[in-house]
Amino acid sequence: MSNRKVCVVTGTRAEYGLLYYLMQEIQSDPALELQIIATGMHLSPEFGLTYQQIEQDGFIINEKIEMLLSADTPSSIAKSMGIGVLGYADSFQRLQPDVIVLLGDRFEMLAAAQTALVMRIPVAHISGGELTEGAIDDSIRHAITKMSHIHFPSTNEYSQRIIQLGEQRERVFQVGNLGVEAIRKMTLFTEKELSTLYGFSLNKLFLITFHPVTLEVQTAEKQIEELLAALDHFPEYNIVFTKSNADTDGRIINKRIDEYAAIHSDRVRAVFSLGQLKYLSTMKYCSAVIGNSSSGIIEAPVFLKPTINIGDRQKGRLKANSIIDCAPKEKDIRDSIHKAISPPFQQKAKDTVLKYDGETTSVDITQILKTIDLRNIIQKSFLTIPEV
Repeated sequence: MSNRKVCVVTGTRAEYGLLYYLMQEIQSDPALELQIIATGMHLSPEFGLTYQQIEQDGFIINEKIEMLLSADTPSSIAKSMGIGVLGYADSFQRLQPDVIVLLGDRFEMLAAAQTALVMRIPVAHISGGELTEGAIDDSIRHAITKMSHIHFPSTNEYSQRIIQLGEQRERVFQVGNLGVEAIRKMTLFTEKELSTLYGFSLNKLFLITFHPVTLEVQTAEKQIEELLAALDHFPEYNIVFTKSNADTDGRIINKRIDEYAAIHSDRVRAVFSLGQLKYLSTMKYCSAVIGNSSSGIIEAPVFLKPTINIGDRQKGRLKANSIIDCAPKEKDIRDSIHKAISPPFQQKAKDTVLKYDGETTSVDITQILKTIDLRNIIQKSFLTIPEV
């Protein structure tokens, strides 16, 4: 009997960082054949050609799907999805995977899911059931859930939400969070190594990732200006920015970040991708995580670091008590930073109770992918929950 072919699709640097240990587990299992499709930002020179990191890590990319147009308007994102469907159809036809693995909630994954649905290929979805009410990702995530057949949520609450969407309980496997597992497995850079890399001290450091809030219209420029104005009040702090993804209005944010970094070149660094190792190492030594990325909600509390979560992009996620929510206004951001770096809140962060955890997540997912019966799995029944 031939090995079960497991096709992992990845479109961004952050997503690949989360998938890395899972891909290793699949690749090392003699009963499985790992297939990799790289797409989206991985193939864009503007976003650092991060597919090269996948290859440097020892993986073979089976298919590369160019789908990202060189614009970030809503229409260009929609057109990119259409191009993606065309590419996925050809790639799935060539690879003939037994199951496709998708993580999260980006438009690249939605295009892959809808292609797999029509081609009758089972889909395993990681990190379903979560909420991010300020972004189109929220609807995309739930749509992928309904097009998927195997579910790997990270918490019990998210498991229950997937079941609420009508998915069968026996297909929902609470496995923990891949990002938390990665932190527990990785050997991170030392403070000295990172200080040499950045060319400044990490003693006072902000790690910032700020994305557009994609359900809001033309707020990106105003919100990044408010953030940068707030940062001007902390000239004693060095800053590392990781720039925005290829979302609507992301280039507006990245342009202002680059301009800010150029003006403050002695203490500010801006990069598209640090890679997971450098990013998590930087998080370990920073004074606070600032922005609206899920990493501030999920990974930062593992390091017992305060997070200033700006705006509504992550609204609805489970949050530890080390996280400060604030409006995307200069004063609110400034006041929240002052609170985060204060000794009482630094101590509060050190006592935080984690909302997300994971130690054997990739091993557990691999075992399920290997052993689950895929016969007739695409014929789904809707689970109706009785009224209370």
